[in-house]
Amino acid sequence: MKAQHFCVAAATLISVVVIGKSAMMTVAGIGSGHGEHKHGKMEVPQGEEIPTVDVVVVKDAKKGWNLEAKVTNFQFAPEKVNTSPNSGEGHAHLFVNGKKITRLYSSWYYLENLEPGENKIKVTLNANNHADWASNGKVIEDTEIVKVSETVNKKHQQHKHQGHN
Repeated sequence: MKAQHFCVAAATLISVVVIGKSAMMTVAGIGSGHGEHKHGKMEVPQGEEIPTVDVVVVKDAKKGWNLEAKVTNFQFAPEKVNTSPNSGEGHAHLFVNGKKITRLYSSWYYLENLEPGENKIKVTLNANNHADWASNGKVIEDTEIVKVSETVNKKHQQHKHQGHN
């Protein structure tokens, strides 16, 4: 029984190492080396409805910000991520100040911290294979600028350190 567990553990470890190296090579080949995520563009097929995204960011009642990515002609399909693209479906990528933060698998996302000053919040619509959906060569995206005052962050820091462990 112990030998069987060892073989399974060794096979799993080898698989993780191989997958890890493969993923690193793929990311290195796709990106530009400057923290950007480039997966190419995927044109919406001729005759298909063009998806849209409208980013709305509002201050949360307690702390942070609530982001809504209002989409039309687009269906979030997290179960199909990393598969072949299908028109009108996929996921979104969230960027804050040019840095990719996460994938979005639905319309809502909570942003806990933003830097003081102007923050550029961008959402792109992406195909299952991560390519940016595009129409006439233009990526389907929306950007919202959120201005954060220093006092908002100070209040958050004080609240965070007052007995909340």
